[in-house]
Amino acid sequence: MSIFIQIFLNSLETGGIYALAALGIILIFRTSNTTNYAQGAISMFNAFVATYILIGTNLPVYIVAILGMLSAFVVGVLVDRIVISKTQNMDPVSKQIITLGLLMIFLGLAPMLFGTDPIQFPRFIYGSLTILGATISYNAILNIVVVIILVSFLFYMLQRSKWGLSIRATASNEVVARMMGIPTSIVTMTSWAIAAALGTLSALMLAPSTSVSISMMDGVQIIAFLSCVLGGFQTFHGPVIAAYIIGFASNFISYYISSIWSDPILYILILIVILFKPNGLFGKKMVKKV
Repeated sequence: MSIFIQIFLNSLETGGIYALAALGIILIFRTSNTTNYAQGAISMFNAFVATYILIGTNLPVYIVAILGMLSAFVVGVLVDRIVISKTQNMDPVSKQIITLGLLMIFLGLAPMLFGTDPIQFPRFIYGSLTILGATISYNAILNIVVVIILVSFLFYMLQRSKWGLSIRATASNEVVARMMGIPTSIVTMTSWAIAAALGTLSALMLAPSTSVSISMMDGVQIIAFLSCVLGGFQTFHGPVIAAYIIGFASNFISYYISSIWSDPILYILILIVILFKPNGLFGKKMVKKV
């Protein structure tokens, strides 16, 4: 029983990290009509920024994390204003190619500015707690709680606030939203900024267990994309729920079946689900009105 609880608690943390990255991807997809392949690279870059702030100032880790997210927010704004805003009339595939270019830019800038050696990033809080025989660190508990609060707040804002209405209107039909007086360019810019900040937070939550490195977000990026496919690109909540499903499935398959074959088994299961639910678990078939 204690092993089951241990895996369950670990899955809550890893699922939350995946959920933040997936939410960033779906925010951009819904407002910019493109898949941002540079999401992981932008997150990694700003994780390095936060780490160097920590090394240079010795500020508390939580302050450094906030500064890293602010850095990511600024980077997201700059990326949108300098690059993405110029692609409004491009087709989705062309936009995706541009995000691949952004991916290469950030992958090139990071080693030039920060070097290639991995850097250890400390936990936000130390110590651990035993629950029914399972041990969980206070840092993991903090990560779980922060993700739940942050995601719940964003979903509340998406449903109840004027900003959320603008996001949903732009996601539904950008042309109509613009005709209604919604500043879609500001909505898109905000989405890129928030997505970058969410990705950076997920990177900083991951960093204590992996270190900050050029490749630190590669696996998270893949899982985040799979979460969007599994949950459905037509919803905001679908990819978040799917991220938790994948986090739980991956950990339970690793322990109860095979750690070596966990990824192939997981991908096969996702493929089977998509065969029967091509729009994702929570997505709906898009019907064009004529």
